Amino acid sequence: MVFTRWFGVTESDTDRSPAREKADIEEIAKKSLLMQANAAARQHRPLCRGTHAKGVCARAHFEIFEGANNRDPELARRLAQGIFANPGVYPAVVRFANADPNVNSDFKPDVRSLSFAVELRRHGAASPGANTGRQDFSMQNATTLPINDSPAFLATMKLLTASNPALGMWSLPFKDKLRVLRTLTLAELQARQVIKPYQQLRYWSTVPFRHGPVDVVKYSAAPSPDNCSLPPQRSNPKGLQDELIRHLRQDGKMSSFDFGIQFLDVRRMTYWGKHLDADFWIENASIEWNETESPFHTVAKLTLIPNSQLTAEESNAAYFDVTGNSTPDSAPVGSINRARWPAEVASRKARMGAAGSRAS
Repeated sequence: MVFTRWFGVTESDTDRSPAREKADIEEIAKKSLLMQANAAARQHRPLCRGTHAKGVCARAHFEIFEGANNRDPELARRLAQGIFANPGVYPAVVRFANADPNVNSDFKPDVRSLSFAVELRRHGAASPGANTGRQDFSMQNATTLPINDSPAFLATMKLLTASNPALGMWSLPFKDKLRVLRTLTLAELQARQVIKPYQQLRYWSTVPFRHGPVDVVKYSAAPSPDNCSLPPQRSNPKGLQDELIRHLRQDGKMSSFDFGIQFLDVRRMTYWGKHLDADFWIENASIEWNETESPFHTVAKLTLIPNSQLTAEESNAAYFDVTGNSTPDSAPVGSINRARWPAEVASRKARMGAAGSRAS
């Protein structure tokens, strides 16, 4: 599979370098802080999130179904891992956002995101077996990430933070040039989707997570067919945000999303007609797990709460950390998950530190 390797997909562990990844991750964190600062300076504003800069936070309920919706016993047992082994209704905070690090019009082509934090307590009691106070999820309205792994991540960050993009591209090694071209092409394709209200979109985790001691999975949140929305006003640069706020304040029925789990099944999943090992599917974030080969199984429902938009202060304090707020049996896996966590933590500390300085 020389063709796929050449364009940034790694077929086996021999194509990957743990030593390089460690060095890459350190530089990715530095470049992420630079990109965050550049975006703020360019738009003459305080620091926002390093990505997903513009969004709306609200409260929700996350209902985990009893017995995985009464499926066959073996499938129900396999699905009922981690928090999904404890049915009930849990409080959650959600954030719908645009992916761009800049604060743009909602009608600029972009990928949209749904992030949410589930508090692991029911009616004031801790969830049995939980090791942490919450579990976080981060999802986008695309099935994959355009950035395949840490080498592609760093190469793309070098270009995006270069003072001269043409010189920045020219300075990259040839393979990194190809990685960047592949990443930017996939990102552009994903951004060119039909623009819809946040509550009408389907979202995917795009990257994999552990699910109990054996399985690896991805997640999806599919909008209920009867989710309410009005056409957003394209003359309003905050059209998607304002439509979601209107929905929370005015509609009698709140939007909900069916939350599903997709298993990594190497026996059924194929890439270009070939069966590959688990590491291939875990390490390559830009490769889709085909739903016809491994379907999603609905295990929960996320439902918005009316009139629950967070205040500006609460929204600024909110954050989502799928690594820091996970349990060992739900931890993220793969190159991108390893690479993005230090960058996200550094970005959050910079943003919250800047906010604290302004407040004082």
